Amino acid sequence: MLIWLVRHGLTAYGEQKRYQGSLDTQLSPAGREALQAAAFRPERLCVSPMLRAGETAALLFPDVEHQVVPDLREMDFGAFEGRGWWEMEKDADYRAWVGGGCLGRCPGGEDRAAFSARVCTAFEALVTTALADGIEALAVVAHGGTQMAVLERWGRPRRDYYRWQTPCGCGWKLSAENWPEGLDTMEEVCFLK
Repeated sequence: MLIWLVRHGLTAYGEQKRYQGSLDTQLSPAGREALQAAAFRPERLCVSPMLRAGETAALLFPDVEHQVVPDLREMDFGAFEGRGWWEMEKDADYRAWVGGGCLGRCPGGEDRAAFSARVCTAFEALVTTALADGIEALAVVAHGGTQMAVLERWGRPRRDYYRWQTPCGCGWKLSAENWPEGLDTMEEVCFLK
């Protein structure tokens, strides 16, 4: 089975380099304009419940029914959401979080371990079910954090969490031939004009 793991298109908060997380932002006009429909049609399309992911999926895969998967949503950055790093330079909580490698719990939000566990549990169920159903082409449209959590766990060759990040509207084409041991990286893909 082939899997396309795609990050949503650009949003206004993304343009401004602000933390979005659990804020349900939509694609910006520039984000919508930048995306182009995929040249293939997946047999199954799984999408984060966030508006920006659903809008991206509709633009990339018109007329393909979405299966919404709540646990594919982005990390909850709590008190940091809607803010840029430059606005929090003197915030003790933000400085402590960044100083700890962005691993700790965001005030009012999640820590990276809990986020990654949530996402990976959901993704594992999706892939296992798709394989059992004989699906040959699965597309997942979610978030940068979702992508990084999944690929840090299963991506081959192995990479650090942040090394799996791609620009908005881009992602990875993967092979599930060796599932559940790992996902072989075939190529980085972008659905940008």
